[in-house]
Amino acid sequence: MRLLPNNRDHGWAPYFWLVFLAFFFLQPAFEHAGRRQWLVTIVATVVFLVVYFGTFWAKPPLTYVLITSMALMGFGLAPINQGSSVFIIFAASFTVWVFQTPKRAFLGLLALLTSIGIYALLFHPPLSFVITSVVVSLGVGGSNIHFADKARADSKLRMAHDEIEHLAKVAERERIARDLHDVLGHTLTLIIVKSTLAGKLIEKYPQKAKIEISDIEKVSRDAMAEIRNTLRGYSAYKLSEEIQRAKSALRSAGVVAETEAAELEMTPAQESVVALIMREAVTNVVRHAQAQHCVLRIARLNGNCVMEIQDDGRGGFEGEGNGLRGMRERIEALGGTVVCDTSAGTKLRFEFPLVTNGKH
Repeated sequence: MRLLPNNRDHGWAPYFWLVFLAFFFLQPAFEHAGRRQWLVTIVATVVFLVVYFGTFWAKPPLTYVLITSMALMGFGLAPINQGSSVFIIFAASFTVWVFQTPKRAFLGLLALLTSIGIYALLFHPPLSFVITSVVVSLGVGGSNIHFADKARADSKLRMAHDEIEHLAKVAERERIARDLHDVLGHTLTLIIVKSTLAGKLIEKYPQKAKIEISDIEKVSRDAMAEIRNTLRGYSAYKLSEEIQRAKSALRSAGVVAETEAAELEMTPAQESVVALIMREAVTNVVRHAQAQHCVLRIARLNGNCVMEIQDDGRGGFEGEGNGLRGMRERIEALGGTVVCDTSAGTKLRFEFPLVTNGKH
């Protein structure tokens, strides 16, 4: 059974704090106390240890009861052992840790010091007992108010750091999931399209079929490299290369591709996002649209980049699937927006502010 709960702030320190109990044994030892006084000393020590370790496990209001018990033990044993002031000092030390704000801790310490003064007026204990209880309690309690407040601030900082670390891990998992979805979705779709096309060409046009099969091998190898880079976080995508890849995928699916791409200066992060959005959008056209014609437009408008992917397919779908959700999350990360119109085919319009080298 553990005497102390796991606590990274306290560690083993509470065991070492018990060394101050030695003051409770000084008077019986120097005065050669009899058996009865030693029995009282030992029983009081055992009771204190139960209260002491119980304070680390308990929660308010029980902790207030335990701390009050420590102080009462100090007052009750003062007539026979002035070293009982150590119990009052322990109570002062715990008081400022139990209360959750410096103001409440100060009021708790003030209440304890006031009780010492009232006890001194009513029962006239030895002056050394009163001075030791007041001075040491004030010193220990006052310094602990500062250290308790600092410890609570450090604890909040650690919690914030842990939360940030957790969110960073979640964000990284989501990034990998989005990237793998885009990479694998596009690649597998392209492989299926090219495999189907090669199957149709292999008897009548074996040379063309051979070219498609060669493309399948190249696409597969490129996909392997992209997956490795995605998992390592090294992925960087070029928009110009993605446009060529999109045209190839559309052409293989029998879709006429039309591109209108203006030369825009983007950061590598922006370019990668735009490239992946285009990849996912084109993959959806190839897989679901049943389109005959697709237009890819990239232009600058009022300091923003505008990208449109429009097809003449069936459109009319409802809801937001994983693909559209991933594209929306990507564009929103750049401070942009996405508009989807499926009234006649499907038209996706992405817009975000262009930022290069910290300037718009």
